[in-house]
Amino acid sequence: MGEPATGAAGGFIHDALLYDSVDELTGAVAPFLLEGLAAGDAAVIAAGAPTAGVLTEALNEDPRLHVLERSDVYRTRTPAAITAFRRLAERCSAEGIGRIRVVGEVDFGRTERAWLEWQRYEAVINVALAAWPLWGLCVFDTQRLPEQVLTSTLRTHPNLVTPERRGSNPLFGDPMRYLRSLPVPPEPLESTPPRLAAHDVSDLTGLRHAVAAQLATADVRRAVLEDFLVAVDEMTSNAVRHGHPPVDVALWISTDKLVSTISDRGRRWDDPFAGYGPAHGDDLSRGGMGLWLARQLCDHRDVTHHEGGVTVRLTTLLR
Repeated sequence: MGEPATGAAGGFIHDALLYDSVDELTGAVAPFLLEGLAAGDAAVIAAGAPTAGVLTEALNEDPRLHVLERSDVYRTRTPAAITAFRRLAERCSAEGIGRIRVVGEVDFGRTERAWLEWQRYEAVINVALAAWPLWGLCVFDTQRLPEQVLTSTLRTHPNLVTPERRGSNPLFGDPMRYLRSLPVPPEPLESTPPRLAAHDVSDLTGLRHAVAAQLATADVRRAVLEDFLVAVDEMTSNAVRHGHPPVDVALWISTDKLVSTISDRGRRWDDPFAGYGPAHGDDLSRGGMGLWLARQLCDHRDVTHHEGGVTVRLTTLLR
C-alpha cells in the first residue's frame, strides 16, 4: 500500500481514507486489516452498521475480526472515545498482541457545533494516543460528510490512504496550532440576562447550593443536572484555587441547554489538550481531574482568552 507505517516505537499511527464508493472503501480497508492479521495484529472495526457490514463481508466474516458497536466507542463526548481506545490497547497488550489495527468511523452528528468537537478530537488523539500501540485508519465518506469535516480531515491526519498507496499528508499540521486556530462559537444565551450571576466567588459551598437551587427549577432528568453541577463546581474550584481573583460565575437555563461561564483574571491559559485525560495519568490521587471531568460531564467546554483574563464555558444539551 505504499510507504511503511511510521511513528513512535509501537506508538500511535493515524491514517485517513476519504472514499466515494464502496469499492474504494473495501479496496483500501480489506488489505489493511488482512495484512495486520497476517502479522499477528488485532483487527478491529468501530464503524456504523452499513460500513461494518460491507467490511466484514469483504473479509469473508473472518472470525478473527472484532466488530465494536460504534456507539460504545464514539460516544457523544469525545474523551470517552480516547478512554475506550486506551482500554482496548491495554486488553490486547495483556493478551500478548503487539499492535491493534482499528478502522474507525466517527459519527460527527448533525450540527456544526457537534462537528467542531470531533474536529478537535481528531487533532487531539495525535498526542493523547501517541504512546499506545494503535494503528488507526479513519474512514470518511465524501458523498455524505459535510465539507467542513472533510477539510478538517486533511489537517488532522498525518497519512492518507487510497486503494493504491499510503503516503504522508502534506496538509497535516501541528495539532496544537490547529486546535488553537479553531473558532469558539458564540453562545446566544450569553446576550440574555443569566439565571444566576455570582461575582468575586470565594465561598464554593455557597455557590454550589445557589447553582443547585437554580438547576432544580429545570424540568430535566436529575442525573443530567447533577453532572452539570459537578462540572460547574469543578471548574469554579479550579478558578478559585489556580486562577486570579475575582472569579465570576454565570448560569443560563433554557428549554434546550444548560450554560455556565466561569471567569477569572489570571494569565493566559492556553493548553488545548487539557481535559482529554487526567492531568497526572493513572495516578488519580494527585488530583488534576477537574478539566477531565468537565469534558466528560458536559457536551461542550470552550475556553476564551480576553484582556480581562480567561473564561471557561460549559454547555449541556437537553436531548
